[in-house]
Amino acid sequence: MQRHRCSPRAAWQASVEATGLTYHSHEHGPYWDESVCYEFTAAEIDRLEAAAHELHYRCIDAAEAVIARGWWDRLGIPSAAVPAILRSWERDDFSLYGRFDLAFDGSGPPKLLEYNADTPTALVEAAVAQWFWLQDTRPDADQFNSLHERLVEAWRRWAGTTIHFSSVKDHPEDEQTVVYLRDTCEQAGVATAGVYIDDIGWQADSGGFVDLSGRRITHCFKLYPWEWLWHEEFGAHLGSDPVQFIEPAWKMLLSNKGLLPILWELFPDHPNLLPAFETATPLGARYVRKPKLSREGANVAWIEHGTTLEETGGDYGEEGHIYQAIAPLPEFDGHRAVCGVWIVDHEPAGLGLREDTRRITGNLSRFVPHFFR
Repeated sequence: MQRHRCSPRAAWQASVEATGLTYHSHEHGPYWDESVCYEFTAAEIDRLEAAAHELHYRCIDAAEAVIARGWWDRLGIPSAAVPAILRSWERDDFSLYGRFDLAFDGSGPPKLLEYNADTPTALVEAAVAQWFWLQDTRPDADQFNSLHERLVEAWRRWAGTTIHFSSVKDHPEDEQTVVYLRDTCEQAGVATAGVYIDDIGWQADSGGFVDLSGRRITHCFKLYPWEWLWHEEFGAHLGSDPVQFIEPAWKMLLSNKGLLPILWELFPDHPNLLPAFETATPLGARYVRKPKLSREGANVAWIEHGTTLEETGGDYGEEGHIYQAIAPLPEFDGHRAVCGVWIVDHEPAGLGLREDTRRITGNLSRFVPHFFR
């Protein structure tokens, strides 16, 4: 695993915008950063792929344990959500995708930091933008990236169905992610429709969800956290189960960082897991505190010997915290990288890297492309 300095392509902004990555920059600088890239060996990619495959199925095992033992409180799952989760689990509802964040330096085993299993973003940059970067800059190299093909193939099972695609308004990253996923669905020959989360309505006489045109919603991809859905105006009707959502309700278990202590409890000393607990005491003087339901690194604290060395802001934490052993990220010239390995239809499908000078990867951490030989 090596970090290289690169010369950005001429007019790179236009190049990535053409792929749908319209949010490539922010007020503090670039989000997409092709002034550097990471090189892996084929063996290192194999290890990342194997770790993601293993972790995905161990997370499913842990979810099964939560259901079997009624550990809802350990994950802060509201009681109103439990029946929907159980029905979704028993039906084995379709799961499209997720992303593992792994600490990996090319030498030791990849270590699980968290599983973004419900509303993962950074997909357009991982699936499309870095692929075109590779073709333009290193056409003789390879990339851990079969995301587009696997997404299209995963949608094919829904031929004959209309799937609504939904996100919040005026959020470019979420909207572009949904536009891209909707395109992969249409490439699979599946009919689609669009509706913003705010515009989903409930039709009492028919007992179903509808879009603005009054069209019944039977299947819906929603880039919106399950724990937020319960608080929407239509949330009271989620329990009646009139829609098959993607991601399904059972993914609430996998996307919850409360699952990390349960994983360590079920699989102690697993090479791809970090020690994690519901109190800090077993970890001693050095640990990371994480809210069970935070996203994009919000409200995470890095604590050593009673001192908080770094902490991110946000509005999470009311649901409780977990405590995880520190896994130092590989550092190159003061930059730390996290490996995001994607799962599509239960199998590893690609890699995206985020890097930052901070210890905690956050919303503004840069996305950098990769290749391997």
